[in-house]
Amino acid sequence: MSVDRRALLLSAIGVSLGFAQDDPASVRPKPGDLLTKVGDAGKTPLTPNDIPLAAGYTAAWAMDPADNTVRSGSRLNQVLLLRFDPASLATTTREHAADGVVAYTSICTHNGCDIDQWLAKEQQLFCSCHESIFDPRDGGKVLDGPAPRALPALPLAIADGALVVAKPFTTPVGYERG
Repeated sequence: MSVDRRALLLSAIGVSLGFAQDDPASVRPKPGDLLTKVGDAGKTPLTPNDIPLAAGYTAAWAMDPADNTVRSGSRLNQVLLLRFDPASLATTTREHAADGVVAYTSICTHNGCDIDQWLAKEQQLFCSCHESIFDPRDGGKVLDGPAPRALPALPLAIADGALVVAKPFTTPVGYERG
């Protein structure tokens, strides 16, 4: 009996995706999840005041409040938190913000590189791989570069003083495959 290579490959992909879905650390951020700073061994939930006002981003992971599982099993789960004066946010951006704090994926929508720089003077996010620039005050809109779409936002709320995930990402996280 011969095995079709394509069928075997598709089965392997399906099995690996199944394992990823069973891993609580790889599950996408869910409503009610808290946010904790990347690298914080204490898993301290972040508050709006922990995010500097108009002074760059804080890299964070969502964390299941029931068992403190940090959802760091997939790089697609990492978010960038930024805080602005709420009046400076576009109306639709303000709807996803919590006390001026906005959250976006850290994955560039062009080739999947990490957003890795903050342009302080312009108050914009920058991906140094291919020089895409995003406006975090206006829905993560692309201002320059090859990125084909805005950064997916992660809507936030505040519960008991802490930042929490209000809804899933607004659009799929990842990059365009062409």
